[in-house]
Amino acid sequence: MENRSYSQALAGHYTAGLAGTYGVAINYHGVSHPSLPNYLAMTSGSTWRIADDGFHALPATGLGVQLNKAGIGWTAYMEGMTRSCFNSPYPYALKHNPFAYYGSRCPPQEVPFTRFASDMAGNVPRFVWITPGLCNDGHDCSTAVADRWLSKTVPLILATPAWQQNGVLFITWDEGDDSANSVLTLVIHPNPTAQRSRLSYNHYSLLATIEDLLGLPRLGKAANVLPMSDLLS
Repeated sequence: MENRSYSQALAGHYTAGLAGTYGVAINYHGVSHPSLPNYLAMTSGSTWRIADDGFHALPATGLGVQLNKAGIGWTAYMEGMTRSCFNSPYPYALKHNPFAYYGSRCPPQEVPFTRFASDMAGNVPRFVWITPGLCNDGHDCSTAVADRWLSKTVPLILATPAWQQNGVLFITWDEGDDSANSVLTLVIHPNPTAQRSRLSYNHYSLLATIEDLLGLPRLGKAANVLPMSDLLS
């Protein structure tokens, strides 16, 4: 999700309901501005010293490459992607698709979000990434619109055996609008407890948590941070 501080994201009725039922990292922060370096941080453990939203050719690394090497099936659903990851029209945004930057190619695991509902009704990959379009993520549209999108999308995930059988759903925002760059991050697993973690977390913590769960080595700055284990029990 996009461009909301912690308190702004909680203004969404459905989002607030999730926060009242599941785990919440209340001391979680983006690592930079604008969007792109945050997306790179949560998928490679580095911002690569990038401070803009333009295209940058990066080495063939990152979480997707790790998953491929480990033989772990994954799919990234990109809302609005109708052609390739480099030339799809609005509401798709390349800057919100970090996997295209690593090796400067469109991974075959990236698919249009139009496939999402049918895939959730079938065999769900072990790792799933979802990037909403520029309206539904809250970037160009209101918190209410983004909240409504979550209210339609999250139940599809929670209805899957993949989630119900010890799965976990992370929902995070890329960057906050306040001076602390605070963002809301939810940890949703099948044994709901309204947990609140005050530990200091950021996008490197999220990457470390995902890599630990999947048995992958930690990349970059994820190697030296605390994983979000307290919100997984």
